[in-house]
Amino acid sequence: MSWQRPILNHWLVWFEKPVLARTATQDVMRRRFERSARMFFYGPRDVARHWRDLGAGEALWLEPEGADPTKVLLYFHGGGYIFGSPRTHAAMVSVLAKAAGVRAVLPVYPLAPEQPYPAAVDRAEDAYHALVASGISPENIVIGGDSAGGGLVLALLARLIQAGADLPAAVFALSPLTDLTLSGASLRVNARCDVMLPNNRVEEMAAAYLAGAAATDPQASPLFADFKGCPPVWIAVGDTEILLDDTRRIVPRMKAQGVSVQMHIAHDVPHVWPLFHNTLPEARQTLRQLAGWIRTRLAAANES
Repeated sequence: MSWQRPILNHWLVWFEKPVLARTATQDVMRRRFERSARMFFYGPRDVARHWRDLGAGEALWLEPEGADPTKVLLYFHGGGYIFGSPRTHAAMVSVLAKAAGVRAVLPVYPLAPEQPYPAAVDRAEDAYHALVASGISPENIVIGGDSAGGGLVLALLARLIQAGADLPAAVFALSPLTDLTLSGASLRVNARCDVMLPNNRVEEMAAAYLAGAAATDPQASPLFADFKGCPPVWIAVGDTEILLDDTRRIVPRMKAQGVSVQMHIAHDVPHVWPLFHNTLPEARQTLRQLAGWIRTRLAAANES
């Protein structure tokens, strides 16, 4: 492990985690995350950024110099379904897209409590179909997301399977939120060692997103979804995260359904650590590993 990791972890414990634990409103959280992203996260300069209507709402396009224009990463940001935006995650996704040699598109999706479930899943499905309708073949699309966005992409995948739609080449999730029943033991066991997420806010976030919907609905909690016949899946999580069991439980369920799924558990890293690629060597290593997997999956999908 790098010498930067414990320094970053201590900074998060002393400054970021307490702020998340006590911030009163989602508006304050949204503004603060946007401001922090502008200050601390920056991507490669040779990745152009353009806002364009995807055909299903506004989206941020990231176009690395020399990227294959026919291959696209469709990415959904995290933020507990209540904050975050394409802007907050653009730097990380730019690094990933450049390393994978693809374009990326980050759709704007509705946030709770103003627009609760299933608005985000509806918009995610619309974005996928709009991308295909624009001329991008499903076998040239990889879908990914982090935290709540990771749960969202897995929910989208389950919905596409249920509808019998053409499926993307592959799907990945970073520290995904897959269980809104909040029954994972790691929510309690890792409450103190998670350097970033305060577990006292998770129930509040889940209630805001569900707005009375059943937490066991597979398209709200993909832990309970049917993934038979889905493309390869790649999931990464940290061993000290409160969301650790959201990954450790969904992966064996997917494998039991015949899914080709890889699980990567990193040691003592923050929630969605690839966001910290500017300072954390482990973050850059994970993004390189993921980029290699994306290239391999796109190549395999185009050979079949």
